[in-house]
Amino acid sequence: MADYILNDDRDAKDILIELRESTGMNRHQFCEYFEIPYMTVSDWEHGKKRVPKYFLRLLEYYVRMEQMDKEKGEQNNGKK
Repeated sequence: MADYILNDDRDAKDILIELRESTGMNRHQFCEYFEIPYMTVSDWEHGKKRVPKYFLRLLEYYVRMEQMDKEKGEQNNGKK
């Protein structure tokens, strides 16, 4: 996954969409998993409200850590 937040000139909504899509979740699943109100994410993705940069940084970090944990788990399962 690219370093979305610090080195990206795209709109925050586009970064959010790419982060969500990188998880393989649809909007409903994403909202449920991260406990974010559906309408909030919908408004962010449609540009009705701005996504706070600090939130994107935290979300990017969390998504990366989740993906790393998943990869480690898959590697450990393959060693057995």
